[in-house]
Amino acid sequence: WDDALDEIETRWKAIIDEHGPQAAANPAFFHQSMKKLTDVIVHDIFSPPVASRIYVYPSIAAYECAIQGEPNYKSLSGQLNDFGNIPQPLADEEYCYPLASIRAFLTVGKTLIFSEPKIEAFEEAVFGEFEAIGMPKAVYERSIAYGEAVAQHILAWADKDNYKETRTFPKYSITDDPALWQPTPPDYMDGIEPHWNKIRTLVIDSAAQFKPVPPPPFSMEETSDFYKELKEVYNISQEITANGDTSEEIAIAKFWDCNPYVSVNRGHLMFATKKITPGAHWIGICKIACKKTEANVAKTIFAYTKTAIAISDAFISCWDEKYRSNLIRPETLINEHIDEEWKPILQTPPFPEYTSGHSVVSGAASEALTSIFGEDFAFDDDTEERYGLGIRSFPSFKAAADEAAISRMYGGFHYRAAVEIGVKQGRDLGSFINNNLQMKNTEKLASN
Repeated sequence: WDDALDEIETRWKAIIDEHGPQAAANPAFFHQSMKKLTDVIVHDIFSPPVASRIYVYPSIAAYECAIQGEPNYKSLSGQLNDFGNIPQPLADEEYCYPLASIRAFLTVGKTLIFSEPKIEAFEEAVFGEFEAIGMPKAVYERSIAYGEAVAQHILAWADKDNYKETRTFPKYSITDDPALWQPTPPDYMDGIEPHWNKIRTLVIDSAAQFKPVPPPPFSMEETSDFYKELKEVYNISQEITANGDTSEEIAIAKFWDCNPYVSVNRGHLMFATKKITPGAHWIGICKIACKKTEANVAKTIFAYTKTAIAISDAFISCWDEKYRSNLIRPETLINEHIDEEWKPILQTPPFPEYTSGHSVVSGAASEALTSIFGEDFAFDDDTEERYGLGIRSFPSFKAAADEAAISRMYGGFHYRAAVEIGVKQGRDLGSFINNNLQMKNTEKLASN
């Protein structure tokens, strides 16, 4: 980070002298701001649905600042549910909108997390760099003030999305019905976010708009479709672990694990390993695409924002179905009826099985990114390197989504229907967002 700032400062001073404050439009600052938000989300251990909310509101705040003076982009005001007109900059005054965007992003972001001092320390470093590159004081202060005004507008809107109210709703209740979800080893945690379908959606009209077909009817008859899917999970696990942990399927499962809280039990000790969420993995893929195409600041923030919107609505849609069908996990049934010693390759997350969250989110995010960067956008995904995993290469976003979906079967905690129907649910939702959210005024933007 320090080396990157030194390089940016050296190049920018001369550029700003020649072109003015708007030349401070290097996307490196925004990529670093998004990374800092991700780091804090991981540190604070937010669940995947809550993390999606933390990504989307700061991104929208940054986008609304970034598009000022950018005729190729349209405001989201009046397009997102209950989202009114944002504050406008003063006419005939000069602003640095990249600075305003970062101010808005970090102000909203630190309000939604726990570890505010981590964001505040980063803010101080970033804003200090904007001052160091020779920005006029009046432009700096005006830009900071505008970013703050937009941030407060976004926070007032976010405050009415029903999130606070759902904090007081009752927890998931366990029943004796053998078809319904039960907490799973090793911690037997309560079901996460059973009321997430009550969070206000952004583009889709309701949580149930993309309600998928039901899963196969529960039955432990060996000839039933449900039992066949259960046995398939068990059989795949046996096959891919036959030669230890060296199979490609296990590598795929671990690469897409994205479980923000994996508990490890060793004797009397229990500790957690923290990771990114599924949404964060796709935010990371968005960064890779932006950097590969050398996207400017406006397009970078546009790409992050559209991806975050798709992820946010996807989690609401998926969680709506999860607690409707409320289906039991393979681990519970395999231990009870097939092999009491069996364990999935990955730790089963604490919420109902159908549909697969990663599948829905991956389908939606891949549609958003494809609409921006194209159908056959090949990329090397290094998002998980920081967690000790390698780089995987994909010919397209949709191919990556397909692998993310099937990884949940390889991991041992989803049936086939959940991943195949789940990725379709996400793609249908993502296509709807592409068709109904107008963020660009012209297709010429694709070449910018």
